[in-house]
Amino acid sequence: MIDAYVSPYSPLPRTVHAPRGLFVDRWGTLLAPPPAGFARDPGEVEFYPGAREALRAARRAGWLVYLLGNEEAVARGEVAEADWERVEAAIRDGLSQAGVEVQRLYACLDHPAGVPGRTSDSVYLLPNTGAFYHAFHNDGTELRRSWAIGDSTLELVAGWRAGCKIAAVETGLALSDRTFHIEPEIQAATLADVLARLLAVEAPIYRRVG
Repeated sequence: MIDAYVSPYSPLPRTVHAPRGLFVDRWGTLLAPPPAGFARDPGEVEFYPGAREALRAARRAGWLVYLLGNEEAVARGEVAEADWERVEAAIRDGLSQAGVEVQRLYACLDHPAGVPGRTSDSVYLLPNTGAFYHAFHNDGTELRRSWAIGDSTLELVAGWRAGCKIAAVETGLALSDRTFHIEPEIQAATLADVLARLLAVEAPIYRRVG
């Protein structure tokens, strides 16, 4: 396999494309949902087969990888924030061990119906678009060339509202929530299948590193 070309020279101004991103939902898309519907322990972190390898290939092709999702169990007080932090660390470490660099992790721990101190209607609470615009403002991520990938309509309609393309997986909820009407541009069995289709049709971006 040939890795992306790395130039020893700095690019000329205005000759490098703005980065594009993959905004990937956690539970039901990247990770198998735990039996209780939420995770308290790092041992409950289970990646879907092929998901990490597919993300590594996408990262090498120049995509920035973002994780996003609502963690309503924390907002409701069913999961302690310290436990969630251990779970999130396990997700991050599992990806890192597979060679996947995550640009940013977005997890909303608030909800208007949450316990005291967790009742904010955060801009990061899907289907709000805070995660996408944060990536745009802080990383320069070009949203119209980016993709939101998920198993529910919440993250997909958020991506659509932010101007991203949207792709659905048939794992997790497989869009059975029907909270919003959406028409994904790609629908495939798994995250690995979605990314295989993206990499087949989207030209790689060769980026200087270091």
